[in-house]
Amino acid sequence: MNRTIHAKLFVVLFAAAIALSSCHTRRRIIVGETDKAAKSVPADVLKGEPGEIVKPEKSIADKYAEMMEVDKSSIQNGRLYEFIDQWAGVPYKFGGNDKEGVDCSGFALLLEQEVYGITIPRVTSQQVTVIKRKYEEELKEGDLVFFNIDGGQFNHVGVYLQNGYFVHASSSKGVIVVKLHVSMYKDFSRAGSIITPVIAAEK
Repeated sequence: MNRTIHAKLFVVLFAAAIALSSCHTRRRIIVGETDKAAKSVPADVLKGEPGEIVKPEKSIADKYAEMMEVDKSSIQNGRLYEFIDQWAGVPYKFGGNDKEGVDCSGFALLLEQEVYGITIPRVTSQQVTVIKRKYEEELKEGDLVFFNIDGGQFNHVGVYLQNGYFVHASSSKGVIVVKLHVSMYKDFSRAGSIITPVIAAEK
């Protein structure tokens, strides 16, 4: 084969690998591989910088305090809840990583990047390898929670919030805040905090 054919073959294989790097896939990838394309997805403007705790708007604090049945004073990370509010209702799309559609691992990756300045692997099965395991009662905002859906192991992921609630990209309802242990989420199987630095976030 000449160089042109090799180059075309590489592009096709690379595109296929990205498309398969999402929830429910059982394909193996290199540990630490991230979705470089996710970094280029334009985000709505958020106050502050990734990793910074910004006071939330009153409307946001009221909304999520009521939703998660907590005191309004508990809603302190305005950047986190503003990000969630901007993405709420975005439809599920296998392999997606933008407002046209996003899957569970893509949403977790984007949230960790934009809110906390942490870059994690793109695939759920690799995301579970970069956490320090915790008991459920030890979980804090920003921790990852994993599920064994339909008999698969660690094939769905969300981001823990407060009071047993987490946010994730649901295959049926899109990005949504729900409580652990209800309906399909009874298959909660592992959780923990991200071991940092996983991969240095690009400035």
